Amino acid sequence: MSGLMLNLVCEPSQGGNSGKSRGNAKHERFLGRRHYLEHKGLLKEKQNKKQYKKNNFKNKKKSRETELSGGDRSKPGAVFPKFTSFLPNKTNGPSSSAQTSSHKSAFSFPSTASTSQRHPTHQAAPRSLGPLKYVALDCEMVGTGPKGCRNELARCSIVTYEGDVIYDKYIKPLDPVTDFRTRWSGIRRQDLLHAIPFDQAQKEIVKIMTGKVVVGHAIHNDFKALKYFHPACQTRDTARIPLLNQKAGLPVHEMVSLKRLAKAILKKDIQNGKGGHSSVEDAKATMELYKVVENMWEQKLSALSLSDKAMDLALNQKS
Repeated sequence: MSGLMLNLVCEPSQGGNSGKSRGNAKHERFLGRRHYLEHKGLLKEKQNKKQYKKNNFKNKKKSRETELSGGDRSKPGAVFPKFTSFLPNKTNGPSSSAQTSSHKSAFSFPSTASTSQRHPTHQAAPRSLGPLKYVALDCEMVGTGPKGCRNELARCSIVTYEGDVIYDKYIKPLDPVTDFRTRWSGIRRQDLLHAIPFDQAQKEIVKIMTGKVVVGHAIHNDFKALKYFHPACQTRDTARIPLLNQKAGLPVHEMVSLKRLAKAILKKDIQNGKGGHSSVEDAKATMELYKVVENMWEQKLSALSLSDKAMDLALNQKS
């Protein structure tokens, strides 16, 4: 029986366990680059720059945290502004969605296209609107339809806070006039011969009133004739200001005519004669009446507005 003998000789590879190996080629290149930078003194400079940036970032972060927390109170004489957050507290109280809705309800602003007015004189204009301009509005209406049963706009006058006339035009009603009501409106047939169309007048008047506080007497009737409702917070109705009634010595909740208020407070006679009312005269009288109680009334509106906001917040928190 023949046998086969294999003579295997295993030699250790170069550097096997000698510990003298310097790793693969990539590692050798890294070590070579490092030795070169160390020899030139560049490695130490690079490390110093990196450490400087790291320390500088830590110092800035610490300074910022100290400022937000009210400053370093351990140092005498150090004054830092205290940071106050205006964001809702998400850890206590109602959920963030409920707080968001309450925030919106407190600062909501009525649209100029509103179809209704709720307590038009019990809201103050938001401060975010900036300096507001005041104008006074008065309209004269004629009758249309059977026996003049419908009111339609026939004249509109607007004056500034100082009483200067900035708008005064006759307006052609949409329907044929059946009652000119000259005794009260002062409108005659010839006044409407060259009157401007209602649509054109409406655009011109709304453009003037937009963004302004509009003063009027029983002004909801004027807005109705204009087919428009001004934002409640920018409306001042002298027929619904109790302070004027008090100054006139009349019952607070009584709806007093413009003529009576002007006579009692301004000592002026308006709406006299057979020629009918003048919308310019009425607008000027309305603005003068408002200016008599302006400061007191605006303060009262601001207080009422704040109480309404507080009530809204309380109701939203309960819900």
